[in-house]
Amino acid sequence: MLVLFETPAGHALFQLLDAGKLKKPDSLRESFSSPDKTRKLVKLKAFKKFEDTAEAVQSATALVEGKLSATMKKFLKKNVAGQDLKESLAVCDAKLGATIKEKLNIACVHDEGVMELMRGLRAQVEELVTAATPAEMRSMAIGLAHSLSRYKLKFSPDKVDTMIVQAIGLLDDLDKELNTYAMRLKEWYGWHFPEMGKIVPDNLMYAKTIQKMGVRTKCKGLDLSDILAEEVEAELKDAAEISMGTEVSEEDVANILMLCEQVVSLSEYRAQLWDYLKNRMNAIAPNLSVMVGELVGARLIAHAGSLMNLAKQPASTVQILGAEKARALLAPPDLGAALFRALKAKHDTPKYGLIYHASLVGQAQPKHKGKISRVLAAKCALSVRVDAIN
Repeated sequence: MLVLFETPAGHALFQLLDAGKLKKPDSLRESFSSPDKTRKLVKLKAFKKFEDTAEAVQSATALVEGKLSATMKKFLKKNVAGQDLKESLAVCDAKLGATIKEKLNIACVHDEGVMELMRGLRAQVEELVTAATPAEMRSMAIGLAHSLSRYKLKFSPDKVDTMIVQAIGLLDDLDKELNTYAMRLKEWYGWHFPEMGKIVPDNLMYAKTIQKMGVRTKCKGLDLSDILAEEVEAELKDAAEISMGTEVSEEDVANILMLCEQVVSLSEYRAQLWDYLKNRMNAIAPNLSVMVGELVGARLIAHAGSLMNLAKQPASTVQILGAEKARALLAPPDLGAALFRALKAKHDTPKYGLIYHASLVGQAQPKHKGKISRVLAAKCALSVRVDAIN
């Protein structure tokens, strides 16, 4: 029996001297315990060294996909198919064996014994292959690993989705931080000017107003028209004169202003990130963005892992995607873990997950939300498939 073995330095073809050993995989481990014992079991028949790293990457990529590279095909034709041999060929992958059988009409073997044989050869390959020194073999292994990683990263069909997944995750984190900081700011400054919280409910306007005003006694003489509407500004100035808040020191105001700066900067970065996410979604998944909006579309992609993974899901899965994970920011009240709770109690499964936040579902009447979400999920499934293949 012949054994086809792939090394970082090239293709190797071994002659198995005792084919009966494959019937007892456990005994093979002892045969590969030392170089001398290994040479009694296998013998190097032929070796084709790679010309360069590009050829090694091409061969390794084809091997991962179970395909027959041009180099390996030429190597097998010369050393196996070109000779009048009736021996079978042991291969490391069943899919590769089927391809070799189809292309070159060589009988291939792949079983538990062959896998144990491959593990043994991998341990002793530096002793068996003399065409490449151990140092050269290790150097080529490192180079091939780096080149193959760069190749996969460059040509991965999912690589563009990484930007969307990271951006939507960061957007959610920013929302949490902004809510926490804004709540703390209102509680802190509320001791000094409690009425301002109801007059200026917007977090960003609240922080910018404090930045410009400082203490409330300066409010009367300031022009806040660039931040607040005219009627809101007038109401704020009137409230500042009769406010029941306590006095604060300069050190307190300094720390409050630093917190305001954080809120403003985070808000501006969040707006910039949202524009970036919107542009990325319109470039990568324009049809999905039209159906459910950029935000919901990005969360669907992030939840599925990639655009390709989402495209593989049926409409019924897209409809309830997100219902199995309890996240207050992404799911309506009491929807978290609704899927598993329904399955456990043998009740009706939820009608929607992340798709609940799409405008079409949100605007529908409660009795029609289930139907709308089902139709919308079907259209989303079609849209995302178009986006994935274009």
